[in-house]
Amino acid sequence: MPTCCRFFLHLLVWARALQAAPAQDRGPVRRKEAIALAEEYARFRWTPSAANVFHGLDRDGIRVDTPDIGFVNPGSHPGWWVPGRSNVGVPYMWGGFSSLSEFREGIANGRYAGDVYTREKRRLLERAVSRQAVGIDCSGLISRCWGLERSYSTRELPGLCLSLASYEELKPGDILNSDNNHVLLFEGWADKAHKRLLAYEAGSPPTWKVLRDSISVPMLKSFGYKAWRYKNIVD
Repeated sequence: MPTCCRFFLHLLVWARALQAAPAQDRGPVRRKEAIALAEEYARFRWTPSAANVFHGLDRDGIRVDTPDIGFVNPGSHPGWWVPGRSNVGVPYMWGGFSSLSEFREGIANGRYAGDVYTREKRRLLERAVSRQAVGIDCSGLISRCWGLERSYSTRELPGLCLSLASYEELKPGDILNSDNNHVLLFEGWADKAHKRLLAYEAGSPPTWKVLRDSISVPMLKSFGYKAWRYKNIVD
């Protein structure tokens, strides 16, 4: 094998090894820092233009629908953000893992602001992620708040965590995860009876963006959400 080929082969192996490095080796994350970053995503102000609106196939043939005010699709929550106005909250994007600075830069450069979830995207998984869009999805938000080097899916996140015996053990920065479905970042309890909890999420209910929500505990349990704690989170 030519020397140049061996060099690029070693480089490829090194890059893959770096990507697969255990997330828990990147240093601890503090609970307050995880919650504070989620709040930044929820309160982030941005002003899009018409260039950030897109409905159709991107350059790679991937279907993209930005959750702008003009998006309406039966069976889906409608879009919300308005071009030319100040909007609050980073929009949901299937497979999105944008940092706040990456999102800001992407909007300025005319990239698509978000991309809504569909069953077809669930079927295609990573093959349905647009490289022309910016934003963040539910597991991308958790991965950012935990300081992970890449986005870990809802199928992967439990592998980085310890299982909690019950919801009562939850602390700020822990998660409630539904495998291959959705994940929430726990902030605290909404009432003394612990019938509702406060959590950050990126998804469709009630709209396509990062938000802080009050959620029914019985509902989460009925849908099979399990409580997990990142192995490298500290008080």
